[in-house]
Amino acid sequence: MKKLASILFFALAGITFSAHSEQIQGAQYKDLGPWQVHYIAFPSTFIQPQIAKAYDLERSNYKGIVNISILKNNADKTAQIATLSGTAKNLLGNKQTLTFKEVIEGESVYYLAQVKFTNEEILRFDIEIKQSNQFQKLQFQQKFYVD
Repeated sequence: MKKLASILFFALAGITFSAHSEQIQGAQYKDLGPWQVHYIAFPSTFIQPQIAKAYDLERSNYKGIVNISILKNNADKTAQIATLSGTAKNLLGNKQTLTFKEVIEGESVYYLAQVKFTNEEILRFDIEIKQSNQFQKLQFQQKFYVD
């Protein structure tokens, strides 16, 4: 399983696996209150079948993966456990609810959700992050391409 985690890490860190190099330009982050929130969204075909199976993700030309990790915004950057909920909305206003699953591997914690898309569709993500009395909202957008 550790080997799968390493492969998934590299896929999620933004290594490009397709001719559409603009699809993944590397993970990004935002400082939100007490956290540094790292996020990335990419087509599920970027990961290998055995990795998708290990993480219960569906590989499809029309499904993407959203990965969020939350770090304490200090020198140690320790991984944080939180509750995430959110939506993805296209430019026509069609909304999808995101269902995040928590993945804990050693000291790393990240949250994965899947989203449907069509070719060259831009999705706007609104994600709520809650941890005890802390609440922050992450917003970003991503353009997806069908391979």
